[in-house]
Amino acid sequence: MKKENYQSQFNKGKGMKRNAAERLRRMAAGKSSGIDGLLVTVGLCIIALLLCVVMKDKLESFIGTVVDSLTQKAIQILG
Repeated sequence: MKKENYQSQFNKGKGMKRNAAERLRRMAAGKSSGIDGLLVTVGLCIIALLLCVVMKDKLESFIGTVVDSLTQKAIQILG
């Protein structure tokens, strides 16, 4: 009786491992973005770089304003 019990537990464990492996394989296959995903990513990077080049001066002034206001606030808190 005990031997059958251990055997059934062993078989259940093997089935669970197979099911998990199958689910993992399905998930990996479903997440394949292919060339379309790559083209979208490259396109977004190009747009971001162009925006950085075009908006460089305004971006520098914006970051400077933020840093200055944070510095003043830090001085108020610490001073």
